[in-house]
Amino acid sequence: MVTHMKTTIDIADSLLAEAKALAAREGTTVRSLVEEGLRLAIARHHAGEPYRLPDASFGEGGLRADVSLESWDEIRDFIYGGRGG
Repeated sequence: MVTHMKTTIDIADSLLAEAKALAAREGTTVRSLVEEGLRLAIARHHAGEPYRLPDASFGEGGLRADVSLESWDEIRDFIYGGRGG
């Protein structure tokens, strides 16, 4: 059994006018449109779009052939360029 709760929401006049017109054209109610919109919004949030790491690259080319990733000591020496570290 589906239960209903009465609530009040503030909607921009222009949006409500569009919703009323759409509901009339489709032979439905504004309430049905609001429920459909809420279901779509909730489903989108549950889908959890995967996080995309922003591109924070600096300069060009990415990895450098002259830097080995096999040794932390080599990486550190490259980063600090002989300035200690």
